[in-house]
Amino acid sequence: MTGLFSEPPKHEAPEPLEGPVVPTIIGGTIVWFALFLVQLPFYGWFDDHGHTWWLWTCLAGGGLGFIGIWYVRKRDAAIKRARADAAAAPLPGQSPAPSAD
Repeated sequence: MTGLFSEPPKHEAPEPLEGPVVPTIIGGTIVWFALFLVQLPFYGWFDDHGHTWWLWTCLAGGGLGFIGIWYVRKRDAAIKRARADAAAAPLPGQSPAPSAD
């Protein structure tokens, strides 16, 4: 019987998608700050209609975007460092290359 509470199909999860993460986060942060700056001259209207949360949401999005930029840049550097370390490490069963001394 198939229904709302039937067991989900069992299969492996797909690999996560990797893309240009750092530029994406930078672009999103710029958009949030631009939205804040565009709305700022209309603060009085937003205040009169009880919508000032729109401005503060945009400001919060931009501020959190800065944290996101810091995070994804560190993550990207760590991934690159791990790939470089893995490429430099000898394969199992191989002896390290002799030194040139």
